[in-house]
Amino acid sequence: MLTGRSPGKTAAVAAELGAPYFVADFADLDQVRRLAATLASTCPRIDVLVSNAGAIFGARALTRNGFEQTFQVNHLAPFLLTTLLLPTLTASSASVLQTSSSAARLYGLIDPGDLQNEKKYSPNKAYGDAKLANILFTRELQRRYGPQGINAVAFNPGHVATNFARHTTSYFRFVYHTPLKWLFLTSPRQAAGSVTFLAEGIPGQTWRPGEFYSANRPVRSHEQAYDDYLARDLWDQSAAMLRKFSRPE
Repeated sequence: MLTGRSPGKTAAVAAELGAPYFVADFADLDQVRRLAATLASTCPRIDVLVSNAGAIFGARALTRNGFEQTFQVNHLAPFLLTTLLLPTLTASSASVLQTSSSAARLYGLIDPGDLQNEKKYSPNKAYGDAKLANILFTRELQRRYGPQGINAVAFNPGHVATNFARHTTSYFRFVYHTPLKWLFLTSPRQAAGSVTFLAEGIPGQTWRPGEFYSANRPVRSHEQAYDDYLARDLWDQSAAMLRKFSRPE
């Protein structure tokens, strides 16, 4: 089963795979909630959930929900979708695969008092913080729900030749949208090997839950990724933000 933001592109990939699909834009949390409700009602079992959202933007901007767009699309929306599906995921002893990036180590430095980068925003920092948040969320998901059957892991698929960085002012745009990408980036088919390795593997045997993987092996990321207090605080703050958003005016 496939989900995506673009109706046309998602439908085309689903047709190629012969798979059912759903459409949701992570920049709109109402769509994420509807997606979760649809999946919960149509999928009595979920063996593997892969969250592959990744976006870097230009100037700081807020979504219609009032959250900084990099933070929402990369972290808050996947957090919401995963937590809404927890009853099904735990009952299925699901593997939860969360895409992260080397940007977590290179550009991330989370300030718990400024999760949405109101004070020190740049496209690279916002993206690095969000990818670092993906690892922290993975580790905390494993701590909280590993005893109930969840097997969570974060992974770096590498630098992939896609439409990533199309709307950013970061130098990432230069790398991803010029002929240089064919020199430095891997193909989507090659990158899919990272997902296949984890999705088809056996948690606790072929890969270790709670870790961060790159090139099919556990690697170290930013030192903050291993801060248990920060992981718990990020979870609690994220949940509080979503409760406030869902509260009737």
